[in-house]
Amino acid sequence: DQIAQVHRSPGFITSNLIGKAEDGRIIKEFEASHGTVSDLWADHLAGRETSLNPLGLVEAMIGAMKHSAALQLEAEQPSKEEAQDTYDKVNNYCDTLRHAMHNTFRYGQGTRDMSGPEGYTTEDFVKKVAWRLDRYLKMLEEDVPPPRLTEEPDRTHVRGYEVDHKAMQELFNKYDKDGDGAINYKNFSRMLTKMGVAPTKPAKWEKSPDV
Repeated sequence: DQIAQVHRSPGFITSNLIGKAEDGRIIKEFEASHGTVSDLWADHLAGRETSLNPLGLVEAMIGAMKHSAALQLEAEQPSKEEAQDTYDKVNNYCDTLRHAMHNTFRYGQGTRDMSGPEGYTTEDFVKKVAWRLDRYLKMLEEDVPPPRLTEEPDRTHVRGYEVDHKAMQELFNKYDKDGDGAINYKNFSRMLTKMGVAPTKPAKWEKSPDV
């Protein structure tokens, strides 16, 4: 929570409170943001431009929607078949929404806390997610799965990013023995070992003396 607040990013702050009713039903409350965006809300009311990361808010909404559908399914209302159909549709929508939002950030189209000063405003980010969500839902109707991105998002604009690229290039050149812009496994292994970050084998267990 503290790290997220420093970066004004509620995407990492979602609390789930869980209890049980007298009849045994699970009660869930989903909370997001914890007041970390009050300054942005004040800016919005004053007519100033904002760039709010809504991940935490949306995760809370998704949790509430899924739980509501699960309660309806459990109660079999209005009928078992209709409740199951609603449950499946709600879960599909929520999962696709989450996927569309995550991919929007991965494509470098996030809000400014994650994408730097060139990041989207609150309204533009919502529009971009809505556009991507609509595409993904249509692809599912056509039995074409949405794209799964495996690359890490660009972190050069994240607040606190202070990587010394000049020093990193010098370190790379030191182990790029043939100067071809690539490090083979042998040199890579030497580099990690010298830096003290090479993976190590688990220590062998030794029987303690019976004393």
